[in-house]
Formats: sequence, C-alpha cells, structure tokens
Amino acid sequence: MREFFTPAMRKWLGLAFAIIVVDHLTKWWISASLDYQEHIPLLPFFSLVRVHNTGAAFSFLADAGGWQRWFFIAIGVIATAVIVRLLHRHGDEPVALPLALVLGGALGNVIDRVALGHVVDFLYFHYRGFAWPAFNVADMAISVGAVMLVWDSLRGHGPAASKDAP
Repeated sequence: MREFFTPAMRKWLGLAFAIIVVDHLTKWWISASLDYQEHIPLLPFFSLVRVHNTGAAFSFLADAGGWQRWFFIAIGVIATAVIVRLLHRHGDEPVALPLALVLGGALGNVIDRVALGHVVDFLYFHYRGFAWPAFNVADMAISVGAVMLVWDSLRGHGPAASKDAP
C-alpha cells in the first residue's frame, strides 16, 4: 500500500484547507459586519448581502422542512471521501487541482451546515431585473473546480480517462 500523505497529497489537502480558511474568514467577517439580509451596494451590479441558505445551489430545497440539512451533510461527507480517494490516486495529475477546489468548497459548506444549520452567502451579482443568487467563497471553489473537471473530461483527461483507473 502506498503512503497516503505523499507530497502531492499534502499539497492538495493544503489547498483545500486554505479554501476552507478563506471561506470561513469571509463568512465570519460578513456575519460580524452585516445583519441578516442587510444589503450594501458596492457597484451598480454587485452588492454584499448576508443571507442564510438552508438548501443547496440556488436555494434548491431551502423550504423542505429541515431534513435537507442532514441530506446535504451526508452528500458532502460522501463527496469528501470520494474526492480524497481520487486525490490519492491522481495527486500528480492535472485533475488534482479541480478536485482540491471542489473538496475545499464542499467542506467549507458542510462545516456551516453542521455548525449553523445553514450556509452563509454574501456575494450578490445583479443588474436591473436580473440577479444571480448570492454565493460564497466555497461556492466559487466548487464552481471553478467543477468547470475544470468538465473541461478536462471533454478533452479526454481526468480521473475517468486515466490509464490506471479501474
């Protein structure tokens, strides 16, 4: 059995940890600075707003009655186990960067769900009648990592295309 904490694995877990730290520092700052649903316009198309998301992306299942908290925590824990295994297997390949981004973002939001029962979102892009749901640093890491994974898979790279994948 190969050593688990290889130099590559330490690097990617370190990146995931850094994302969690930045995510939680920004959420702490917003929570300490803004009241719930307080809105501070910074640009004509961008504001800071403190909202609590009990659902998933775009508040999916936010009004489901409470069971979704444990469901999303379970999904986050399972995703963490799968991603850590993939990082261990593919830590020296380009696919490790997007996996580490998704891992850090997923854990950042899971920590919120466990500790608070919701995720703190605060980055709000809008223009005239159009608005993107508020999000946070963890969501950005997940989104960037997911786009990179899709891009790699479309180019024939990634864990599924690896020659040593089962």
